Amino acid sequence: MFDFVRNHKKIMQFLLVLLIFPAFALVGIDGYNKFMDKGAVVASVNGVDITQPEWDNAHRAEAERFRAQAPGLDPKLLDSPQARYGTLERMVRDRVLVAAAQKQMLSASDQRVAEELMQNPTIASLRRPDGSIDKDRYRQLLSAQGLSPEMFEANVRADLASRQVVSALGASSLVGQSMANITLDAFYEKREIQVARFLVSDLLAKVKPDEAALLAYYNANTAKFKSLEKADVQYAVLDLSAIEKTISLNEQDVKTYFEQNQERLSNNVERRASHILIAAAKDAPAAERDKAKAVAQGLRDTLQKSPQQFAELAKKNSQDPGSAAKGGDLDFFGRGAMVKAFEDAAFSLKKGEISPLVETEFGYHIIQLTDIKAPQLQSFAQARAGLEADLRREQARKKFAEAAEQFTNLVYEQSDSLKPAADKLKLDILSAQGVGRTPVAGDKGPLANAKVLAALFSADATEKMRNTEAVEFGPNQLVSVRVVKHYPEKTLPLDQVTERVTALWKAEQALKLAKEEALVKLADGKADKPVANLGAVQTLSREQNLQLPAEVVEAVMRAPAQTLPAWVDMGLGNNGHVLVKINKIVARDSSATAPARKDEMAQITRWMAAAESLAYYNDLKEKLKVKILVPEPKP
Repeated sequence: MFDFVRNHKKIMQFLLVLLIFPAFALVGIDGYNKFMDKGAVVASVNGVDITQPEWDNAHRAEAERFRAQAPGLDPKLLDSPQARYGTLERMVRDRVLVAAAQKQMLSASDQRVAEELMQNPTIASLRRPDGSIDKDRYRQLLSAQGLSPEMFEANVRADLASRQVVSALGASSLVGQSMANITLDAFYEKREIQVARFLVSDLLAKVKPDEAALLAYYNANTAKFKSLEKADVQYAVLDLSAIEKTISLNEQDVKTYFEQNQERLSNNVERRASHILIAAAKDAPAAERDKAKAVAQGLRDTLQKSPQQFAELAKKNSQDPGSAAKGGDLDFFGRGAMVKAFEDAAFSLKKGEISPLVETEFGYHIIQLTDIKAPQLQSFAQARAGLEADLRREQARKKFAEAAEQFTNLVYEQSDSLKPAADKLKLDILSAQGVGRTPVAGDKGPLANAKVLAALFSADATEKMRNTEAVEFGPNQLVSVRVVKHYPEKTLPLDQVTERVTALWKAEQALKLAKEEALVKLADGKADKPVANLGAVQTLSREQNLQLPAEVVEAVMRAPAQTLPAWVDMGLGNNGHVLVKINKIVARDSSATAPARKDEMAQITRWMAAAESLAYYNDLKEKLKVKILVPEPKP
């Protein structure tokens, strides 16, 4: 057979063409395109699509950032339809601003990009003692995120350019005094009111349950009376600490490491300085900064003649509240502790010297170097304990990738037990009972991770009792979990939940009673009949909410009040009902002080800037033909 193919290649090529061409004719080019499709399109900006996988990846990354910042956050909140839709809206906004920046030919200079990078605390932490960035660690940091330095810096440049699209609009917002007065009068207006509350907690005693009512409620609401799904589990964790335990060091390796890291092990050179600051914000008008500079230069000229007055002049003139009282003394500091311009000036001075004016984002500084602390080299014996820990950790990092691959393969290939992986990599097999789908608030570790729990409660794990895949739940941390016993969700019998059924039924009936009583009192009030349980007259405003919910306050402040008294009735969720009688409108206080009026104008200018920015963004969306193809979820 194979000899025939080898000897008749042209005939076989012709036959293959005959077979393939009809397939294209039947399926069509569209079918081929769908095969090559990278995922469903969920939105488009300026003709460029956002696909489902891109959305999924962006939301996954965003959720991970939130989990890292708030480990106790309920994972369901991050995976809700509303949270996912919010991620898509942010992706659309980012792309709209980038597209607008490109159309307007906005960009950011290399210097501005460098400044932005140095404001990033993670990147700033990579500084060497001489102030330069450790480029190897910088590349490693970005590589862990799937980025090269060029890609990351291009993203920063694009972000800086896109910020310019709306920032100028916000900075140029102006509000006339007449418009401000109309808006502020309405916002700061007050209402004299009386409140009647009809609370579930006050009405529970009036509700008397019977067996028939409780049984009917139980049968209609069985979903509320289910036991939570749980599992007893075993799990094995592979992390750097586990790898470190397997590493043994020899004497020569430790000595070589000591010789290679002597500079790092020595205490860095530190400087002690005093300074006089004449404050001037970087975004202050040029005239204001020039005035501050002139004051600072005058002090500098005085110090040139009599440097011994430095402490005295600092106490009287420095606008740094933290150091002025101490004669400007900043104590000892090393590289990276101060802003760059200040640091460069301080480390260029000799002991006792006074610097020229140094300009920073805070204003103008005059610096006097008062002392230098030279580095102290550690001996091998002094540094040994720390050296061994560092070397062991460094070697563990190198071995982790290899161990992670072994761990991943073993828990998958021998999925009926964690023991082979644990034995091979010298890991402990841990256990936990009653693990639920949602982590308990305050829980930490792998069983508090949403991805781990999702894998744990998959059908493969709960029904077939197989190891979960190796799940990354933190940097250099993998876990595989195995279900030992599964407790599925089930409806509990009435005799086990009678107390809960009774409480819920009574709350439901009391809520109905609260609404009925409120409506009766509302009808009495509108008919000019006395309403017995109205409280005392109080003054309500948006600033003084009288402990009423925000939605009730807003309803009262927006209620038509052409004829008084006016009435507002609203539900308080599961807590009951509230009835508000509006007796009088109290105009805004016109006797505000000048600073207060200035603050009010600043506030309304911010509101106007936000409104104009939003309107401009919506206009950009229309011009760039933004389409979001996914329906917005209902709240």
